[in-house]
Amino acid sequence: MDAHQLLNTHVKLLAFDFLTLKPIPYDSASFSRKGTRLSRAETVGVIVSRDFKPNRFLKFDIDDGTGCISCVLWLNQESSRHFSRRSPSHVRLISQMAADFASQVQIGVLARVRGRITSFRGNLQITVSDVVIERDPNSQILHWLDCLRLGRNCYDKVAVPPKA
Repeated sequence: MDAHQLLNTHVKLLAFDFLTLKPIPYDSASFSRKGTRLSRAETVGVIVSRDFKPNRFLKFDIDDGTGCISCVLWLNQESSRHFSRRSPSHVRLISQMAADFASQVQIGVLARVRGRITSFRGNLQITVSDVVIERDPNSQILHWLDCLRLGRNCYDKVAVPPKA
């Protein structure tokens, strides 16, 4: 498998694996997992903390049983210069989706979180793109099994360049 094939894929990671990711010095949007470049992640766990700043952000921690991953969900789309080039109706839709996600993120809830892998003040986090509240408690165990299987059979199988 080519290492670049996973770069823009939401890779399923357990917290213990996520927390070992290393920043890539020449590429601030990528992180390294055993030599493989990653930029996006997915995790499943219980929300264990919640810090809500209206119209700014929601910070929360998700615990998957192997550790906690910090997450940030931005809620400032309508005032952010980052979205200034997009159509106002599109920005309102993104803002409404973020507000809906924020209302669902409550302490004790089992959630699936996907987003970009980022670092803030030297700490790894997921900058959230979407949140799904899991109703089936088995979804966490299935996520663990997927993470182990994918780690062994996919993520760790980086292609070695052919010898000349």
